Amino acid sequence: MNFRSLTRGDGVVIGAAVLLFIASFLKTIDADGGDSSKLPNAWENGNLLMSVYLLGIIGAALIVVGRALPQPTKVVGLDLGQLGVAFAIASAWSSLGAIFDVDQSYGFFFDSALGRSSGPDAGVGLILGMIAALVLAAAAVTSLIVPALKAPLMGAPRPMTPQPYGGQPQGGYGYPGAGAPQQGTPYGGQPGQPGPGQPQGGQSFGGQPQPQAGQTPPPAQAQAPAGDFSPFWFAVPVPRPLYAEDGSPTPIAELAPGTWYLAVEQRGPGLVAQTQDGRRGVLQDTTGIQRG
Repeated sequence: MNFRSLTRGDGVVIGAAVLLFIASFLKTIDADGGDSSKLPNAWENGNLLMSVYLLGIIGAALIVVGRALPQPTKVVGLDLGQLGVAFAIASAWSSLGAIFDVDQSYGFFFDSALGRSSGPDAGVGLILGMIAALVLAAAAVTSLIVPALKAPLMGAPRPMTPQPYGGQPQGGYGYPGAGAPQQGTPYGGQPGQPGPGQPQGGQSFGGQPQPQAGQTPPPAQAQAPAGDFSPFWFAVPVPRPLYAEDGSPTPIAELAPGTWYLAVEQRGPGLVAQTQDGRRGVLQDTTGIQRG
């Protein structure tokens, strides 16, 4: 499971689920002068427990697991994330019904256990559960459409200190040596080449001799043919979809800024990229990408 694919919206969903779990242990009705030790929590009301608390927690788990899995998983024709959103909305709807109809849910218990004839009031567990369920449903829906909530939950890795000339930085899979994309190296550029306007001496940065005054410059080298493509690491400046290699219009993944991906093949104007979890697809928009 790739937890780096979780978004800020998923973080809100996780927080709301934890709050919902805590609220299930609190009293769901208010004693108002009665014996508070006899007041029930959600675990003593099966209907309330299943329709609000557990339904919301299960929905949050489906959303997070569906996002972290490398391949989409479907249940009854729905993705796990879509099923989790439906559960979250149902939990919020049930919580509204429970808090507006406390008398019907707890009237018999309130009269028999506490000896009161007036209807009960909603307790802190019921109120907190409703708030958590509403936040959970709102985060589950808005995280699919609000750009701020679609941003990665885990920030980009910290950049390493500059390496001396000739030194080779260390890195693992998905990181060609630096923890974040290097600035100023556009797609198609070669590391070590001087940029526009950079002064050149007797030798270039890459060790190639430069023509002296009065000498005829050597002819420019021809570009390597497309068949000599070499895999390289790259990062995208903004989130971009990754499409299946068979030409399907449905994206199979989304490339996030701050993460390195491996380009394994040139496919027309696009690139065949491989993610950290092993998925391969075609990146159609390569403008502005940075090479490692």
